[in-house]
Amino acid sequence: MKLAVAVHFDAAQAQVAAIAFETWDSPEPTKTYLSHIAHVEKAPRGELDLRGLTCVMQLLREHKLEPELILIDGFVHLDSDEIPGLGQHLFLALGGMTPVIGISKTGRPGLSSQFEVMREEEAKPLIVTCAGIDIGAAKARLRAMHGRKVVPTLMKLALRLAKNKD
Repeated sequence: MKLAVAVHFDAAQAQVAAIAFETWDSPEPTKTYLSHIAHVEKAPRGELDLRGLTCVMQLLREHKLEPELILIDGFVHLDSDEIPGLGQHLFLALGGMTPVIGISKTGRPGLSSQFEVMREEEAKPLIVTCAGIDIGAAKARLRAMHGRKVVPTLMKLALRLAKNKD
């Protein structure tokens, strides 16, 4: 099972959603998971915001999930020199055993075009960073994901569920 994961912060609370799927081209999840975090500390000013790490780890523990791969909304590395981002910290927290692919609609300084992947019918690339999987393999899998827009269908669903207050 693979997971597409998104975290939404609302003041000092957070909600994390995970969408389970088996095949990269799947238009529908096999299952969805939600966890509500009642209190999340603010990120220290000037430091990398790692609040999402504790939220994702709580979701994995709460639902006893052991995915073969995690797709996150964010960066694994912050630049070409592989300065660790949220995804790299997640990869390490999972013992370096579960590959993590990070996607973003916006780039960062220091990330070259090698981190861009073009999806169907889109002029704007998706930015891809990863740990535990080759960048070429990560890009190929993202190209195969369902959806005709920049962000794959299942990641859009994870983002929508994380923001839902019900």
